[in-house]
Amino acid sequence: MIDVPDGLAAAQAKYNGEAGRAFIAALPELAASFIERWELRPDGPSMHGWAALVLPVLRPDGTPAVLKLQIADEESEGEPVALRVWDGDGAVRLLDHDPATGTMLLERLDADRMLSRVEDSRAAVLVIARLLAHLTATPAPPGMRRLGDIARGMLARTPGTLPGIPDPADRRLVADCAAALREVAGEPGDRLLHWDLHYENVLASGRAPWLAIDPKPLAGDPGFDLLPALDNRYDPAETRWRFDAMTDVLGLDRERARAWSLARVLQNCLWNVEDGDPLETKQLEIGRLLRDL
Repeated sequence: MIDVPDGLAAAQAKYNGEAGRAFIAALPELAASFIERWELRPDGPSMHGWAALVLPVLRPDGTPAVLKLQIADEESEGEPVALRVWDGDGAVRLLDHDPATGTMLLERLDADRMLSRVEDSRAAVLVIARLLAHLTATPAPPGMRRLGDIARGMLARTPGTLPGIPDPADRRLVADCAAALREVAGEPGDRLLHWDLHYENVLASGRAPWLAIDPKPLAGDPGFDLLPALDNRYDPAETRWRFDAMTDVLGLDRERARAWSLARVLQNCLWNVEDGDPLETKQLEIGRLLRDL
């Protein structure tokens, strides 16, 4: 029997509505079908975020792996493509993939050794920076979602979103983020981005000290990849140091990286307003700190 965690079911219902509820209802049968198809044996309790169910399994030869089941959508469809391009170099290795459902078989990393558990936050930031420098050195393959398209969409949505922000200072900040994005949107870049490389998406492995998991890849400018490491384990006193350390390790132009980071703040604020949620205080604080660098 496949246990579907309540937290995953609630997240799917909130963010994906009827499609999410249908995905949850189908999960036990879907998981069982891939366990049979790929001749896997369950090997421990399930894990989950808000988007995917991850089942520890053993392959026919006894090799540990994980079965990842998620809705096949615009974000997740690029994950196996990026993992194939990286081919285990700096990221988890893809072992098998079903394009019709988005189901993936991945090498098993050490889920008990997340980068988020490294107490020295500066050392952890440098791990993120080095991984990003390595991963984003790769050109994005054809067909990948493009940051240029996302940027144009954000700029088009901003004028209609601003009136829904009641606080004038917050509204000004969001407008400033859009202005920063407008300055760089014409040169969106072509590198293979992870998009979500925060500390819980970096795990230890027997074959490498740290590897990235769970990419939501884009083709674009590496500056757009910095915000998760500022937001996760947030410390306002560390924000400038983290930003400077990452831009230095990645060799980025500081002003362009600042603009693309403000674009990520804009993206999050647009989602908040469009979902009917209040703007996140942490995002607003990071936006102000970046704007005023």
